[in-house]
Amino acid sequence: MSETLQTTDIAALDADLLRETASAVRAAGTALRERFGDVVRHETRDELMRALAANDDTALNILRPRLTRLRPQAGWVEDELDGGALPAGEWWVVDPAEGNVNHLHALPDWAVTATLVRENQPVLTVVHLPLTGETYTALRGAGAHLDGRPLRVSPTADLGLSIVATSQARPDEDERVVRRVGSSITAMLFDALVVRTSVPATLHLVNVAAGRIDVFWQFAGARADLLPGALLVTEAGGRISDAEGRPWTPQSDSFLAAAPGVQAEAVATLTR
Repeated sequence: MSETLQTTDIAALDADLLRETASAVRAAGTALRERFGDVVRHETRDELMRALAANDDTALNILRPRLTRLRPQAGWVEDELDGGALPAGEWWVVDPAEGNVNHLHALPDWAVTATLVRENQPVLTVVHLPLTGETYTALRGAGAHLDGRPLRVSPTADLGLSIVATSQARPDEDERVVRRVGSSITAMLFDALVVRTSVPATLHLVNVAAGRIDVFWQFAGARADLLPGALLVTEAGGRISDAEGRPWTPQSDSFLAAAPGVQAEAVATLTR
């Protein structure tokens, strides 16, 4: 079999796999939407963790068997807060309730995500927003889409006219990282038009891919937070790097997604 034909066959198989993955992610989103409503009260960290785990388990009970059937040989990332490189081969990187704490507080900013990583490169991703019904998808080399419509990043070329966004450091994050987050927000308040700060990261990144937000940055972060959006933004024509403008990998200690016209300005602001 020629290399070109083999590549074409793989691309066709991945396109079919993306459709099946989207179906599984939507099913998990439906289950979480049925649990959404009143604020879930908690008095202790243990109570909060149990409530978060209950949402995760609800989605995982759907996602794990369906995605495993699709790619039986693929590994499964157990902890959505993990970072760093993955071993060789294929891996499912899943966040069953991205923005879980928002779900528990009856806030609408949450999603279900699933990304297939092959040799440490994201191949396909699905981000589903159950409350709006929107499904964002990306397939490496085939573009990014919202419910089948192509996505393109913003044409903005002036950071001073840009909406930018960042995500909060994780609970119990290292003090150095927390202070770095704070100083970066201050810098952007001087240079950008509007600064948005909220969780989860994925929802900012789908907005970058859709051209609604011009820049997103984050310090530290986990694979499940960043891989879906990294693929969506790249396939929508955006640029991914670390905060210093170097190539980003899951081992990097910072992350930047930007429209090409403002990427250099964003790096200059974050490294000032």
